[in-house]
Amino acid sequence: MSALIVLSHYQVVHLIEARGHTSSTEISPGLGLSNIEVVLTEADVIFPNGERLAWEIISEIADNENNCFSIDDGNATVIQSFSETFERVYTLFPTESAPTMLVSGIPMHRIKGTDPWRDTQGKIKAFGRVSGHILDTTTGLGYTAVRAAENADHVTTVELDPAAQTIARRNPWSQALFDNPKITQLIGDSNDEIEKFANETFSGIIHDPPMFSLAGELYSLAFYKQAYRVLKPNGRMFHYIGNPGSKSGGRVTRGVVQRLKKAGFSRVVPRPQAFGVLAYK
Repeated sequence: MSALIVLSHYQVVHLIEARGHTSSTEISPGLGLSNIEVVLTEADVIFPNGERLAWEIISEIADNENNCFSIDDGNATVIQSFSETFERVYTLFPTESAPTMLVSGIPMHRIKGTDPWRDTQGKIKAFGRVSGHILDTTTGLGYTAVRAAENADHVTTVELDPAAQTIARRNPWSQALFDNPKITQLIGDSNDEIEKFANETFSGIIHDPPMFSLAGELYSLAFYKQAYRVLKPNGRMFHYIGNPGSKSGGRVTRGVVQRLKKAGFSRVVPRPQAFGVLAYK
């Protein structure tokens, strides 16, 4: 993965500004993760691994604010995947920090007034001290699993759609998801996979499902009962719901709190800054 070059308009604008003023400059080949020095010629930009990218292609990337591009053999390819199983289009969408993933045009992270990496940090902070074995119910780009694995003994993460995993493999910010031996990835429906875990397997659960209209079963009493079952005594679950200040978010939150308590959770504490609640076993 070290040779992976992924660019968006945020990176290449700097190249265009430097063109004609210097023979070399720095750029991040991984959407802002680190910098390397590249050579600027009249015809193209030369990367340390010998990859060359023509100015015409660089201009096309600069003009496209909605996509990330993988660079290979002088070509720039939009990072996108179509799921035949679910008939959804997954797209890697750039921000000034870590990219998010669009699912049929809907971002999977908060990006207004924040960015996907800070959004994930907020969820981890709302969960509290991370330790033991953690269940991440929806992998996506893997940011939650990656951040949780920094302190957990182990993280098990579940992804519904292999097409989404294809996007994560091409995202520089997701590479620890595949490289960290403390992370186990499962492909399947969390609603089914959670039934396969033994009682009291996990110290904590980070539950960040798609919106209620897309995955209502992950907001159900049956799912919450399974979550309660697989949690160790004194375990807890952070449940991302959505903006509690919105009409729909407030309604969904009230229903979630009622069902969590009915499932057996002794305490459910609002975490409005992270758009969710924290449930204690």
